[in-house]
Amino acid sequence: MPGSAGIAGREILRHHKFSNLCGTVYRQGNIVFTPDGNSVLSPVGNRVSVFDLVNNKSYTFPFENRKNIAAIALSPDANVLLSVDEVEPAADGRALLVNFKRGAVLHHFNFQKPVKAIKFSPDGKYIAVSHDSHVQVWRTPNHLIREFAPFNLHRTYTGHHDEVLSIEWSPDSKCFITTSRDMTARLFTLDPVEGFRPKTFAGHKDAVLNAFFSADAKTIYTVSRDGAVFTWKAKPREDEDDSDSDDDQPIASTSTAADSLYNEIANTRWGVHKRNYFNQPGTKVVCSTFHRSSCLLVVGFSTGVFGLWEMPAFSNIHTLSISQEKISSVAINPSGEWLAFGAKKLGQLLVWEWQSESYVLKQQGHYFDMNTLAYAPDGQHIATGGDDGKVKVWNKTSGFCFVTFSEHSAAVSAVEFAKQGQVLFSASLDGTVRAFDLIRYRNFRTFTSPTPVQFSCLAVDPSGEVVAAGSTDSFEVFLWSVQTGKLLDVLTGHEAPISSLAFSPTGNIIASGSWDKTVRIWNVFSRSRAVEPFTLSADVLSVAFRPDGKELAASSLDGQVMFFDVNLGKQTNIIDGRRDISGGRKADDRMAASNNASGKAFNSLAYTADGRCIIAGGNSKYVVIYDVREGVMVKKFQISQNLSLDGTEEFLDSRKVTEAGNIDLIDDHGDASDLEDRLDTALPGGQHGDMSKRRYRQEARTKCVRFAPTGRAWAAASTEGLLIYSVDDSTSFDPFDLDIELTPQALLSVLARREHLKALVMAFRLNERPLIQKAYESVPRADIRLVARGLPPVYVGPLLRFVAEHMEKSPHFEFDLLWASALLGAHGRHLRDRAGEYASVLRALQKGLSDFEQLVSRLCDDNRSTLDYLLDQLKVKQSRDVDVEMGDSTHPQQISPF
Repeated sequence: MPGSAGIAGREILRHHKFSNLCGTVYRQGNIVFTPDGNSVLSPVGNRVSVFDLVNNKSYTFPFENRKNIAAIALSPDANVLLSVDEVEPAADGRALLVNFKRGAVLHHFNFQKPVKAIKFSPDGKYIAVSHDSHVQVWRTPNHLIREFAPFNLHRTYTGHHDEVLSIEWSPDSKCFITTSRDMTARLFTLDPVEGFRPKTFAGHKDAVLNAFFSADAKTIYTVSRDGAVFTWKAKPREDEDDSDSDDDQPIASTSTAADSLYNEIANTRWGVHKRNYFNQPGTKVVCSTFHRSSCLLVVGFSTGVFGLWEMPAFSNIHTLSISQEKISSVAINPSGEWLAFGAKKLGQLLVWEWQSESYVLKQQGHYFDMNTLAYAPDGQHIATGGDDGKVKVWNKTSGFCFVTFSEHSAAVSAVEFAKQGQVLFSASLDGTVRAFDLIRYRNFRTFTSPTPVQFSCLAVDPSGEVVAAGSTDSFEVFLWSVQTGKLLDVLTGHEAPISSLAFSPTGNIIASGSWDKTVRIWNVFSRSRAVEPFTLSADVLSVAFRPDGKELAASSLDGQVMFFDVNLGKQTNIIDGRRDISGGRKADDRMAASNNASGKAFNSLAYTADGRCIIAGGNSKYVVIYDVREGVMVKKFQISQNLSLDGTEEFLDSRKVTEAGNIDLIDDHGDASDLEDRLDTALPGGQHGDMSKRRYRQEARTKCVRFAPTGRAWAAASTEGLLIYSVDDSTSFDPFDLDIELTPQALLSVLARREHLKALVMAFRLNERPLIQKAYESVPRADIRLVARGLPPVYVGPLLRFVAEHMEKSPHFEFDLLWASALLGAHGRHLRDRAGEYASVLRALQKGLSDFEQLVSRLCDDNRSTLDYLLDQLKVKQSRDVDVEMGDSTHPQQISPF
């Protein structure tokens, strides 16, 4: 049985798949609302995240583009999503065609040139794509079938002299207007019209960023970067000789198939009706959008200010500063109530309801790299710390950050939860360890050392009463009391910076790893103060205890993971993982990826809940899971396929190698069009913490990995953000003990005969959730204890996990409680003897019970308050009735003498 359990555990680890991306809400590109206006799509690196604003949830699609996404477009029926790679000198406009509702990639396509703008027509039949100074219109592929060549080019439109910046369709999908860096806008018809020449809208003194049609298509608005808004309308007959357009003669359409609106747009001689200016000194317009039905123009400026204007009167509704950096993208939902803004530099995503002047969504990731993470004991919250000095706590279910602590003044190096989960500790390079109360959201303790040092690691004992931190300056370990905040002890002995700390789950000892190539075991709570050093072959980067506290794992700089028996004080196993983690060639590497293993090591280790496997991540694009006993690799995950990051390519592209070196390393940002993009504010030689592409190119690497307490997920703090991988139960199929007679029909016939135990076992053999739920819920209440007693032990764990998951979604909670009580009562000895194996199952059950306990207690408090109120009202009424009766009885006595 133990051997089969270990194999089953390894199989579960193999089935971990990408689940969600937290910690990053916006990187670059355009933001898009879904047609129903309830969700907003945001590009996060080379992925796309969807934020459900009504249900307060977010999820990230599992597909990845080759590079960071520059533009996305969603069809009007919300069936097809297009995502296009970022614009770079070597970029070639690679795109993914995705079934939006399923999240499945239908086709890979290459537009051959960088794409700045992409837009679906209102009827959803065509896609307009900018193609440098040209515009291409493609027919929308069918999202229901897979085709060999789903993209069919309709036409290519020319006329601009510089790259096209935006595309806007007319309401009837028959015309579209494009804007360009050549300071003009041009109007094109979708199909050729005899005698028609594209109309040019000239007169702006800077690049035209956007152009919009009014709802009746009788007015066109153009917005330029210098803050000018031109209103274009049909010119009166007497002004036809004085034209702002490049068409000197009236053009008549001879197309008989076009409708009246189509003819009106194509045949109108457009002229400037009005010129308006935003008059925002020292700022440029970065983005804008327009809501046709309400005639609202939304403009984002380079100073982080956005404004709302009503057209055509150009009356300012309000102006608000929502960011300290420029607003990169703006979108408005179909109803015109919500505005979405993205700020590239700070990684902000904001959704603003302009009528009530309140935030619907306000999220921001870490400004610089994410250094560390920690799971809360219930597995529902994840805390992260970054180079920006902030500690953020994320809700795993919704994917949103619900609290940010910004008390640290330097990079946060480690975070840890107390065992109860209500206190969060963080260590920072500013020389402080802080304790945060997650009930009142405040910093209630600050721990410091006698002399200022930088803390690189952190550990909390299981009781939550002692916190320890290791320094990089004095090579010491400091211990504080959480209750009093006083320094308890200073552990000395290391001769180099301390890289990692870990308390034993039993709470008696603490392990410290250092760059002096030793791991020291400190018995801090005994009188002997015994210290046992283990010597490794290279600098120690990370240490981790097995959940039972009997084994210690340590990773070193040479890529090895060593295992030590804590009680016997000897090495038990070693895994050489340098070849497993090596891979990915940087742009300036002199050696091929297969031969370059230098610097490849694990800087973060974490055991699974049962202690059978260990997960490791480091300065590489890979995260590896090993079987501890066998010393073999179970699964290797690649955290990112993003070629915009350094170290994801296995082979360098020879086409990028020139006489001046690799093209990716050549600074070309001095040619940028915006002054703020050309300025170089970086210190010479500065790399760490400098996000400007002039000096620093991000690398694909993992700073920290942790397993969820439930054992069904793990998280990695990487360059891309907080990556969460979990087991997808809906796709798993384990044909254990399956024969040809075991079918869903056979199960239903067994249920009809009311053989509930047999039906439940058959359902678990088929391992299909709907069948398990049907067999589970069909068991009569009186037979639960009998069925639980007869259940084979091999199915106890899966059924307990099912009960825990059923609690979260089902209203029949008493039914679930009866099942949990019966299973624990009948199989308690079996579960206790294999506590490590069933630890994740029991944690999941505890989480479900604690969630319901909070719900019931809150409901009881509300009911008690209501009953107190009703009783008080009853007493008031009774006292009022008594007063009235007394008044009636005394009134005749007062008037009797008269």
